[in-house]
Amino acid sequence: MKHLTLPNDIGTVPQLSEFIDNFCQEEDIDAALTMKLNLAVEEAVVNVMSYGYPDNKVGLVDIDMESDGKWITITITDSGIPFDPTKKEEVDITLPADQRPIGGLGIYLVRNIMDTVEYQNINNQNILILRKELNKELNKE
Repeated sequence: MKHLTLPNDIGTVPQLSEFIDNFCQEEDIDAALTMKLNLAVEEAVVNVMSYGYPDNKVGLVDIDMESDGKWITITITDSGIPFDPTKKEEVDITLPADQRPIGGLGIYLVRNIMDTVEYQNINNQNILILRKELNKELNKE
């Protein structure tokens, strides 16, 4: 398992991307899947950084990544405002952009990139568990 702790500062997102890239390289994951994982995890983490700690409150975001050869599991933990993205209604992407409510596209992206998205709140900690099945995604070359 690989672990990264970041402050709730969007300026640290390059560290997150490097962390994901390094994990994927070590696990021999191809560039296309690496890019998708980066997008999904970045969306989830930036949402925590932007909305989980209001009024400039300082907080941390923990990211754990592991693979068992069949699944990649990414766990994002924070102690910000409780928020369950799995309860958020789907965004109607058929509507023109000017008719859609603001927000929700990040959650939409995460749901569509990852195979499973689970949320728990344990001991005042938000725990978001993202899973992606590797089946054909692994670079076997």
